Amino acid sequence: MKHLSKNALLGSTSLTFKDGGEDDPADIVTKALEDLTKTVDQRFADLEEKADTTKLSERLDKIEAKANRAKGDLAEDDDAAAEVEKKAFGNYLRLGGAISEDDRKAMTVASDEQGGYLAPAEMSTEFIRDLVETSPIRTVASVRSIGAPSVKYPKRTGVTNAQWEGEAEESEESNVPFGQVEVTARKLMTHVDVSNELLSDSGGAAEAEVRLALAEDFGQKEGVAFVNGTGAGQPEGLLVNPDIEEFANGATGAISESALVSMMYDLPAMYRNAGTWMMNGTTLGVLRTLRDADGRFLWQPSLQAGQPETLLGRPVVEAVDMPDIAENAFPIIYGDFNGYRIVDRLAMSILVNPYLLATKGLTRIHATRRVGGRVIQAARFRKLKMAVS
Repeated sequence: MKHLSKNALLGSTSLTFKDGGEDDPADIVTKALEDLTKTVDQRFADLEEKADTTKLSERLDKIEAKANRAKGDLAEDDDAAAEVEKKAFGNYLRLGGAISEDDRKAMTVASDEQGGYLAPAEMSTEFIRDLVETSPIRTVASVRSIGAPSVKYPKRTGVTNAQWEGEAEESEESNVPFGQVEVTARKLMTHVDVSNELLSDSGGAAEAEVRLALAEDFGQKEGVAFVNGTGAGQPEGLLVNPDIEEFANGATGAISESALVSMMYDLPAMYRNAGTWMMNGTTLGVLRTLRDADGRFLWQPSLQAGQPETLLGRPVVEAVDMPDIAENAFPIIYGDFNGYRIVDRLAMSILVNPYLLATKGLTRIHATRRVGGRVIQAARFRKLKMAVS
């Protein structure tokens, strides 16, 4: 007799094959596998019954109760604290060291001499900023780049003096009067001191926002100068130039539609046909209500997408720096703006100096801009004065 035996996985099953037996070996193997499966399932069931989950359930119940527990009146609200820090941080970016004491306390991490600043624990890359309006005069004026402190333009101030002469008469001498107009690039500059902690904690967002604030400030300041600049240490403004002819409105409180027509057609045809109106939004709102003698609006909407709306057939530019309607003010100017020259000597230059105030934990950011502006042909313009005569 020949025997073949093998221990099952759990040591409780053995298989024996007999030569010449009546039992089929395949049936024997199948029955052994069924017994093995029942044995494994029974052991898993026993383990589940014996497992003690009481401690785990108690621990989960404690965690859930703690999470649902209401906060007391004195509990710290993390979200509210973060909002306070974000607001203080925004004020610091706009005002620098001139922030209020409450904002300073919200951002101070220590009372030492350095007085470091703490950026909010969670900082968004999006900054909420107020609108900064700038003059669009660059879009209509003549703009040039220069490589020197100033540029001089030769100017012919008159024509020759030709005379009608008879036969065999000699011609008379004429002189051509010349002059020159100099446009000087003026310097606009400032600096900002920023905490090193703020620069590092913001991941570069603070420096980018400072640069944007400087660009907006410089753009606004030069726009003001192009309209109202004195010409002494700054560009000469359109409304300041004494050679531009004034045109009386005939009244001090309300714009006269007939005065607008007369002022426009007082210009030579070549300048008039290339002219543009310039005024602020308040004045523009008043003009949109004016009608001519036949009841037609002086203001005409654009007839095609992308084309400007017109006043008496000529485009209008809204400049925030133009004055409002008031006695003796100049709320409207009309003319060919190629007669105003803007020269760019140096685009806004940024210099970051981390060493000057290193002992105080601050970095100084310098910004410089060199630009000039001047009326080079006053005959191309007329300005409306709110006066009787």
